[in-house]
Amino acid sequence: MTEMVSVSYETRLQQKLRDKTAVIGVVGLGYVGLPLAVAFAEVGFRVVGVDLAPQKVQMLNAQQSYIPDIATAQLAPLVAAGLLRAETDYAALREADVISVCVPTPLRKTKDPDMSYIIQSTEEIAKIVQPGMLIILESTTYPGTTEEILAPSLQTNGLAVGRDLFIAFSPERIDPGNQQFHVRNTPKVVGGMTPACQAVAVAYYQNIVDEVVVVSSPTAAEMVKLLENTFRAVNIGLVNEMALMCDRLQVDVWEVIRAAASKPFGFMPFYPGPGLGGHCIPVDPHYLSWKLKTLNYTARFIELASEINTSMPYYVVDKVTMALNDHSKPVRGSHIAVLGVAYKRDIDDVRESPALDIIQLLEEKGALVGYHDPYVPSVRLEGERIMDNTPLTDAWLHKADCVVIVTDHSSFDYPAILEQSQVVVDTRNALKAFRDDPRVVSI
Repeated sequence: MTEMVSVSYETRLQQKLRDKTAVIGVVGLGYVGLPLAVAFAEVGFRVVGVDLAPQKVQMLNAQQSYIPDIATAQLAPLVAAGLLRAETDYAALREADVISVCVPTPLRKTKDPDMSYIIQSTEEIAKIVQPGMLIILESTTYPGTTEEILAPSLQTNGLAVGRDLFIAFSPERIDPGNQQFHVRNTPKVVGGMTPACQAVAVAYYQNIVDEVVVVSSPTAAEMVKLLENTFRAVNIGLVNEMALMCDRLQVDVWEVIRAAASKPFGFMPFYPGPGLGGHCIPVDPHYLSWKLKTLNYTARFIELASEINTSMPYYVVDKVTMALNDHSKPVRGSHIAVLGVAYKRDIDDVRESPALDIIQLLEEKGALVGYHDPYVPSVRLEGERIMDNTPLTDAWLHKADCVVIVTDHSSFDYPAILEQSQVVVDTRNALKAFRDDPRVVSI
């Protein structure tokens, strides 16, 4: 009899996913959750999103998008058709057949994982979990989280994983601002706790992605995400150190990378910059490092790459200091114009952005700092101080003793910026066409 029930729950959910009668719940409607919710709504599923930020919920229900990757014109018809709605109360997920958890997983100042969002959402879902539900964690976390935290909390009222309840991990792979790769054409890695969990999770994602990649367990899937971002963090650390070495050797690092990239095998170009930013690369490797410390193992590559990458804002400030010194000006009292505070081009995300560190360090040296970013109307600095965006005018640039290009937004008119500037510290090679101009200082 028990076997018949287990088959029934799995079969029933599989059928609902095939005929699109399953109700999809998404917890966390940010850069990861909203594109996921929209993707399911676009193929005909009814989607209920939960987010504890009332402003997001209000905007979504008013048919307005609040992230650049999802246009309001794309979102509005889905809300109007009743395919997508948002709530602040987890009780709205009682009707869901599948719940994807897409909550933040930041680091504490000690670089230990902050699991509070995952724990809170799991506790809330446990209150409303029903037999036959599929729960999938997409938030990046340390290996073992799904099986050690999520599963025990959800096995309430005697629900057995793989029989009455299905649990899996599938790492998010959203790249904000990427126009080439999106939900549909980015392969989805899935690790279920049991074969039945795996089967329903695969059936779930096959509705919205072209390729599902199966791994043996949630822990393997968690490790996949950490390998992806550790790979990037370590290679960025390597190329940042290469920039430091080239600076000592008086060699143009950009020339070196460009020439090395001509090799058709065995080399993949990475590029130096002012430091790491965003919700993944500066954070995720530390989840792996922290987990390995509990097993008495030091992740040496991760620690070293982090040390180099977090030092880059200091290197940029040193470049500003030297550039001003070459013009017989001290940092103290100088006007510094920072161009771009988002962590990468053409997005509005300032999480972990090195620009914030650069501004802070320059102000500590007595500089008078302002910034312009077409995507970011204001930023929050240390001490909860708010700095507002400065309009990009010829007068503002001309007044600046030094302009620092931190984020290379494609909307910037770089020749015009250089024309109005006394000296420019270019951290992104945005002025590569003007490298011979004495006003341009590159890293």
